[in-house]
Amino acid sequence: MNVLPCSINTLKGLYDISGVEVGQHFYWQIAGFQVHAQVLITSWFVIAILLGSATIVVRNPQTIPTDGQNFFEYVLEFIRDLSKTQIGEGYGPWVPFIGTMFLFIFVSNWSGALLPWKIIQLPHGELAAPTNDINTTVALALPTSVAYFYAGLTKKGLGYFGKYIQPTPILLPINILEDFTKPLSLSFRLFGNILADELVVVVLVSLVPSVVPIPVMFLGLFTSGIQALIFATLAAAYIGESMEGHH
Repeated sequence: MNVLPCSINTLKGLYDISGVEVGQHFYWQIAGFQVHAQVLITSWFVIAILLGSATIVVRNPQTIPTDGQNFFEYVLEFIRDLSKTQIGEGYGPWVPFIGTMFLFIFVSNWSGALLPWKIIQLPHGELAAPTNDINTTVALALPTSVAYFYAGLTKKGLGYFGKYIQPTPILLPINILEDFTKPLSLSFRLFGNILADELVVVVLVSLVPSVVPIPVMFLGLFTSGIQALIFATLAAAYIGESMEGHH
């Protein structure tokens, strides 16, 4: 009986935490809202890379594919296989969603590891990977939650809510709490790993600027790719679980 008040208090606590800031940020006022401009700038840059690359390669497909077309076909096949493995039957409509999540996170993470954002001076704050900001990772996690609710309700109707009392009604509060922890887990895992990676590189560059940071940066590229894969895999797994009880 106390689940709803606890959930409301939890959401209120998260809202209060969202007002906590570390350091200074570069803000824009848009339609009466104060937004982190550095996140929008880097996010738009990543989106421009993705759209530009796809447009250049796909606008004139060849019977004998070029290297760029081969690469994009490989990426599409990879995302399709990942979606099929985690979701099972009916995975097709979800490939664009899973692919968008994976590619945006992957390119965002790599932009933080490869591009010298710090050399661009802002009035306040500094540029970094979009996924280095908790607002971005939460904005990615919330649509994932909406997606698996939508997938379950579309497939099972109101019978979808029967999962909350499986295998026993005693687990109802825990099953409800699980739906709150999924987006929290997705957002904080991605944010924490990317932030930690960038901080390690910055510290090492300041202490030993010559050789030591180079292998750490290569390791950062690897872990950045893994984080994108983990996010996309979990998102697909949640959708598959809501549709078929697939684990």
